[in-house]
Amino acid sequence: MQIVEHRWMHDEVHRYLRERWDALANANALFTRPRLDLSAEEALAYLGLERIGLPLDLKEKRVLCLAGGGGQQSAAFALLGAEVTVLDISPVQLERDQAAAEHYGVTVGTVQGDMRDLSVFTEEFDLVWHPYSLTFVPDARVVFREVSRVMRPGGHYHVMCANPFFSGLTHDSWNGEGYTLKDPYTNGAETTYPDQEWVGIPADGQIPRPREYRQTLSHIMNGLIREGFVLTYVNEVTDEGDPEVGSWGHFMQVAPPWLEFVWRATGETPDHH
Repeated sequence: MQIVEHRWMHDEVHRYLRERWDALANANALFTRPRLDLSAEEALAYLGLERIGLPLDLKEKRVLCLAGGGGQQSAAFALLGAEVTVLDISPVQLERDQAAAEHYGVTVGTVQGDMRDLSVFTEEFDLVWHPYSLTFVPDARVVFREVSRVMRPGGHYHVMCANPFFSGLTHDSWNGEGYTLKDPYTNGAETTYPDQEWVGIPADGQIPRPREYRQTLSHIMNGLIREGFVLTYVNEVTDEGDPEVGSWGHFMQVAPPWLEFVWRATGETPDHH
């Protein structure tokens, strides 16, 4: 595992995220558990590449799992023949990626670092796969600049983030009639909420609560456009079925908590950059 020295290492946001994600991994939270049961076909289905319009043939393609440790996506991409690198803030999470790679007999590079500084990379990636973590930092544009620098023109950036219109809300906000919006729609505003039961950790308060920063839709969209990205796919992540009113599933139907994007890198930036 490579460890990157960078200017963010000693700021408060970095320290908080490192503490929280090490604690989540040590508690075996849902998104820290390696996927050890995948075939190549199952890996393709798990990633959902066809659904989001990404190339299915990833043999020898360079993939960066950005802030995506835990041995899940990295293992799936490696099974599809990609050259995979994971950058994550948590060394415990990166240990899971190495464990998954050893389980499948594949190679995955791991780098302990901060998504706000990708200067360690000199190569260009064909795909940057960015699971839910963008709103963990105060300004997404810092991340977008770094991603644009390490992407091959024509490559793709897949990113999931909080739906800014419902940032900070959960099913606990149910008031008997709906989920009430209370906070101003302010870019960069700090929000927090309890970890949900499906995360799979003890409810004893020992793990720091999620702490995120609202990134307004215009902030996200214009930030990526200014870096020369072109939008090719967008999805509001919701739930199906008939969930109980006031449950997490019902909340997802009323107020989709996550957004999913695919952007294509053009290698050019507009004149107003």
